[in-house]
Amino acid sequence: MKRLFCMAAIAAVMVGHSITTQAAGLEFGLGSTSDSTLTYRLGLTSDWDKSWMQSNVGRLTGYWSGAYTYWEGDDRAGASSLSFSPVFVYEFAGESVKPYIEAGIGVALFSRTRLEDNNIGQSFQFEDRLGFGLRFAGGHEVGIRATHYSNAGISSNNDGVESYALHYTMPL
Repeated sequence: MKRLFCMAAIAAVMVGHSITTQAAGLEFGLGSTSDSTLTYRLGLTSDWDKSWMQSNVGRLTGYWSGAYTYWEGDDRAGASSLSFSPVFVYEFAGESVKPYIEAGIGVALFSRTRLEDNNIGQSFQFEDRLGFGLRFAGGHEVGIRATHYSNAGISSNNDGVESYALHYTMPL
């Protein structure tokens, strides 16, 4: 298990290094689960540098997201997760401030299979996200995001867990 987690960490660093050639950002997030476990997220983002459905209302675009999340534990030790996800973004038109909505489905690898009273069944999980926020001139971004983790029934235990978070992204 530790070997698999270390290999995933190395892969995440390599992916993060390779995506910094495009417009990249450093993401900080602070969230909470429904059981009041705090989550701290640190991630790298890389814009796709493509857009579709452009109009005077807005455009569809996206980015790659790679992140490390620490799940603060109560009586037990906390947990960690590494995640990677493509994220679609609808960015509304604006000059200095652009509202957006985002959705993505990716994968995550957890260091533990128990979070709070939830048995997530296995380390491998799917990461689903839905959020909204504001992008500012200069590449800064603030937003709110709901993220759900589940193994989609691959394991007989599949309690899943959600995190609701505020996030800030700064350009690199």
